[in-house]
Amino acid sequence: MAGLRKGIAYRTIKRAYTRKSKYRKKGYIKAVPNSRIIRFNMGDLKKKFDHRVDFISKENVQLRHNSIESCRQIINRHLARGLGSNYHFKIRAHPHHVLRENKMLTGAGADRMQTGMQKAFGRAIGVAAQVKKGKIVFTVDVEKGSIDIAKKSLKKATPRLPGTYSIVSHPIITKEAQASADRKASLKVAPIAVKPANSSKSQ
Repeated sequence: MAGLRKGIAYRTIKRAYTRKSKYRKKGYIKAVPNSRIIRFNMGDLKKKFDHRVDFISKENVQLRHNSIESCRQIINRHLARGLGSNYHFKIRAHPHHVLRENKMLTGAGADRMQTGMQKAFGRAIGVAAQVKKGKIVFTVDVEKGSIDIAKKSLKKATPRLPGTYSIVSHPIITKEAQASADRKASLKVAPIAVKPANSSKSQ
C-alpha cells in the first residue's frame, strides 16, 4: 500500500492518545514524524484587534497535520488578498497524536495478498490533532468592518476537513476592559433594606 491513505481512515477517534514515551520500556514509538504545519500565527501579531471570528468543531473528530496545513494555506491566502496584513490568523489545534499504520503488501493476483497480524501496533506515519466537540480550531482577529471577509476565508476550510463546523464572531474583551468592568461593578452599592421600627408594646 503506497502513498497517503484516505482521510476517512483516521477521521474518527478510535485509538487512545499516543505519544512518544519518556520511559524506555514503554517507548514503542521511537520517533515522532515531523508535522507539516509551517507556522501557527500569521498576519499582524502586534496589533490589537477588536473582533474575533472562531472556527468551532461541532463533533469529535481527528484532523491530520496535512489537512490542517492545507486549510492554513487557503485561509491565509484569502485573508492576505482581502485584508493585506491587517489581521491575525492563529491555528489553535495542535497535532500531538501519533498516527500508526500496519502496511500490507498487495500484488496483482489474489494469492499475493498479505493478511498480516490482527490488531497490529503498526509504525508511526504522521501526527494528528484530536478535536473534541466545541473546540476552536482556527481564530481570526480583525477589525469590525472586516468580519465578513474573515468568515468567507474560514468557510473555505470546511471542504478540506472532516466533520461539521460553525463560524462565530464576537468582540474581543481585553484584560484592561474586563478589569474596569469588574471595578465598576464592585463600586455599585446594593440598596440597604431598612427594617421598620418595632412599635411599642401596649401595656
